[in-house]
Amino acid sequence: MAGSSSSNNKIDNKGANSKEYNEQKEETKEISPMSLNPMHQSSLRPQLDLTRATIEDKWEERNPTILLPNQSDDISHLALDIGGSLIKLVYFSRHEEHSPDDKRKRSIKKRFGIPKGSRRSYPVLGGRLHFVKFETGKLNECLDFISSKQLHRGGLDSPSWQSGTRPHDNPIIIKATGGGAYKFADVFKERLGVSLDKEDEMACLVAGANFLLKAIRHEAFTHMEGQKEFVQIDHNDLFPYLLVNIGSGVSMIKVEGDGKFQRVSGTNVGGGTYWGLGRLLTKCKSFDELLELSQQGDSSNVDMHVGDIYGGMDYSKIGLSASTIASSFGKAIAETKELLDYRPEDISLSLLRMISYNIGQISYLIALRYGLKRIFFGGFFIRGHAYTMDAISFAVHFWSNGQAQAMFLRHEGFLGALGAFMSYEKHGLDVLRAHQLVERFPMRFPCVGGKIYGPRLGDLSEKISWMEKFVLKGTEITAPVPMAPPGTTGMGGFERPSSRGNTLRSDASATLNIGVLHLVPTLEEFPLLADPKTYEPNTIDLSDHSELEYWFVVLSEHLPDLVDKAVASEGGTDDARRRGDAFAHAFSAHLARLMEEPAAYGKLGLANLLELREECLREFQFVDAYVTIKKRENEASLAVLPDLLIELDSMNEEERLVALIEGVLAANIFDWGSRACVDLYHKGTIIEIYRMSRKKMQRPWRVDDFDMFKKRMLGCGDKKLSPYRRALLFVDNSGADVVLGMLPLARELLKRGIEVVLVANSLPALNDVTANELPEIVAEAAKHCDVLRKAAEAGGLLVDAMVSVEEGLVDNSSIPLMVVENGCGSPCIDFRQVSSELAAAAKDADLIILEGMGRALHTNFNACFKCDALKLAMVKNQRLAEKLFNGNIYDCVCRFEPGGELR
Repeated sequence: MAGSSSSNNKIDNKGANSKEYNEQKEETKEISPMSLNPMHQSSLRPQLDLTRATIEDKWEERNPTILLPNQSDDISHLALDIGGSLIKLVYFSRHEEHSPDDKRKRSIKKRFGIPKGSRRSYPVLGGRLHFVKFETGKLNECLDFISSKQLHRGGLDSPSWQSGTRPHDNPIIIKATGGGAYKFADVFKERLGVSLDKEDEMACLVAGANFLLKAIRHEAFTHMEGQKEFVQIDHNDLFPYLLVNIGSGVSMIKVEGDGKFQRVSGTNVGGGTYWGLGRLLTKCKSFDELLELSQQGDSSNVDMHVGDIYGGMDYSKIGLSASTIASSFGKAIAETKELLDYRPEDISLSLLRMISYNIGQISYLIALRYGLKRIFFGGFFIRGHAYTMDAISFAVHFWSNGQAQAMFLRHEGFLGALGAFMSYEKHGLDVLRAHQLVERFPMRFPCVGGKIYGPRLGDLSEKISWMEKFVLKGTEITAPVPMAPPGTTGMGGFERPSSRGNTLRSDASATLNIGVLHLVPTLEEFPLLADPKTYEPNTIDLSDHSELEYWFVVLSEHLPDLVDKAVASEGGTDDARRRGDAFAHAFSAHLARLMEEPAAYGKLGLANLLELREECLREFQFVDAYVTIKKRENEASLAVLPDLLIELDSMNEEERLVALIEGVLAANIFDWGSRACVDLYHKGTIIEIYRMSRKKMQRPWRVDDFDMFKKRMLGCGDKKLSPYRRALLFVDNSGADVVLGMLPLARELLKRGIEVVLVANSLPALNDVTANELPEIVAEAAKHCDVLRKAAEAGGLLVDAMVSVEEGLVDNSSIPLMVVENGCGSPCIDFRQVSSELAAAAKDADLIILEGMGRALHTNFNACFKCDALKLAMVKNQRLAEKLFNGNIYDCVCRFEPGGELR
């Protein structure tokens, strides 16, 4: 059960080594007792020096570090929720590397007016939030974990910890909530030398829930009959709601806004009841063991049903079927059996259903009393357990006649710990939104059965060793637990919930359900989306199991080739091979997990799968698996570019425009992510394949809106339309794709007086070109073309021009060609999360050109924009061609959409 906490001590916080601060030696204010409602903000913490705070410029780092050059003290980045059953930790880790000086990014910032400093100069941004749990009875293991990673001292990645300069004379203060923050305060002081700054439990729960519901896109979901459905919450219509936190006991909190809440009810029958009674009745040693036991049970051997009372008949007059539970454990009254005569599995299931149903029913009645239609359930009693969620959902649905829904939170057990973490002042979390958080699922630090499997922060060798152990322990970590066959047993006034799935997972194996939250303040929502609320990037619906299975097979078959290229990119060393094998095992484990439960990591789309693959590569430090291939193909394509430009210049404008679009489509054939295209590479050189592809370009294409685009570009007869001002060209692959396809198209737009912004990946993905690589490619192309040279100079892409832009010496009379990064490292793009520089460049753009399967077909084929959009791609997957337009492999798509129209 939750209680309030306060601290009435007045202490001197000497802060860090900051000279000014030590001279001032400010004394913190006395903290007065607080009510339940306001979020307590303690001042027992090191002070921050935010002067000259900036975001590091680093092209390859999607989540840049925020630098505090004048801050000499480490900030505690650990918070705990110490409950009666479990200890939950939320901790922050900084980024490990410093970014280089990037002149291209500085020139872009100057051109688009992007501030050099951060909008939110708080140290917790530009890092990662991790979530870990321990049984309270195993407190020593929790303390060992904190100590081994030095989380109470800022973490092993803390600059001052690494340099050994951490001052030991300053008190270390850690935020904590829950009853254990009082009970175990002395233990933390003795073992770790830290003081626990106690935060109010209810306030933390509410703050954590509000943050998650606002900031995590796929946080809330419903769970009925084994099916998980994600619910997108409108931030403007979030309140009021009922928050039901099921820990050892149950608290029911009416939440009316940020910091506005009231505990309106509760029950002492909760997770502690289930665990306590279960331990007495079954001799199980842990909560997880009890849950696993329930999955093999049949509670009809223990519970009394309506049919047991009415001789197998329904009580139809009041709507109760024979299989409805009349009394949980009721059969124990009528039978002469002893406890040992009953199966522990049946007892565990009956107990689980009794408590889950009771909580669901009471919660609905409380919601009804206060007129609340939304009920969110959290707490580690639920812990991602399918049957528990089904039971609660059925109770709410039954008693409300379908008028109310039970909803659950993916980070359910960490609400209190997250709220305590947020109570550190000046962290900036309270202003983050969904587009600034990216959830990743690296194979790190799983906690199974109270034991920590995983390396120290940033220790690659240990990570690989653990990955090899992971393969041996795979059944322990990822294997499904069989569930009992569906029965006819009912529960408390309605039929027994059944699961369509054939597995239910224990908490021990659900460790991977909670990802690491990357906090990225430089991500923004793309301003040209027609309707951000309804925007869905993924074109293919992977809720169809056969569709999901097909793409898993595609990714699995491509895996050996990808590993070979990744290893080759690192010189083919033994270390690279070992990392490659670890990557293959890690990614395969993720695929197996998602095949078993597609919604385990949130709403799943093909874009998420592809990005997960790239993240796994980076997890094992493969920076760019295709770097050698990209360099070779760029050189080959640049060698023939001058001849292509001469050929194009010999045409009239109408011939040239169709030739340019044909060139983009033909060059898009070069995609190392396509098995069919990889096979082509064995039949000829890149130039031979490009020429063959050009010769086969015959209209009409499978989707052919070229005439619409031509009319907009060239006009019709004497009627000329005003030219575009700025075009965003989202480029795809390296080599012929960008050099012989997109650069000539960009050149044509420049000749027509249109500013051109080439938009490329922030991080490598397959053979996609990156924003860091584009300036060099453009510089080489500019040696053979005055149009590209002048535009590149005006856009600050050439080395000398980059300096000139910074110093304000660029000739503004030329039409600029610019490069910006898109904020991602995937073959696809999600316009809900793009880089701040792309968002700035988009504000004056009136034409978008999306090129390639990933950006124009896998994602965004149905996306609508406020400006005109041209989507170009060659289809290199037969199944995708059939799904989208009943077509064939190597079909071409030229889709033109006037601004704001949905086709």
